[in-house]
Amino acid sequence: MYRHVWRDKRAGGTLYTHLRGARKRRRKRYGAYDSRGRLAGKRMISERPPEVESRERVGHWEADTVMGAGTKDCVVTLVERKTGLVLIGKLKDRTAGALSRRAVSLMRRPGGRFETVTADNGTEFHDYRRVERLTGAAFYFARPYHSWERGSNENANGLIRQYLPKGASMAGLTQQQCNAIARKLNTRPRKRLGFRTPLECYDES
Repeated sequence: MYRHVWRDKRAGGTLYTHLRGARKRRRKRYGAYDSRGRLAGKRMISERPPEVESRERVGHWEADTVMGAGTKDCVVTLVERKTGLVLIGKLKDRTAGALSRRAVSLMRRPGGRFETVTADNGTEFHDYRRVERLTGAAFYFARPYHSWERGSNENANGLIRQYLPKGASMAGLTQQQCNAIARKLNTRPRKRLGFRTPLECYDES
């Protein structure tokens, strides 16, 4: 989809202006060394079980971080692929230790079903083995600069930005406020779910 949009832009089209990140310019990397995701032993998305891609069963999630402005404060987001259910965790900084502690607390909530988690290649996910050990979920990693491989998460982050806009600080954000934002999103009817809510679909699965 994105390739079509950028081809259209090069041809003078305006499709790119309708993207959430329309003003964000892609950085040309040429042959630069890519330091992202250099972590030995991690499982790549190509190794992920086929049922994850089909979205047939609840329990397969995507993970990412959303940054604030002015401070290191940010949030980690977890999105269930079949239902779109979202969990949001407040972080004081984007370190591996802070993320793994918050992710474990979110994943251990009552009713949580976690078989796999697909993350991007940020260093904040380098403590993933600890999360696996404490939750039983297997982590997989998308290829660098292939954000569409975590499309559910990218879409959810766009919805979260309605409440946590770019350019705004997250320093005063609390976990209770994160929970409230997640509840608003989880009780919002979705067209792809037949206008049912993610929470309804998750509870019924």
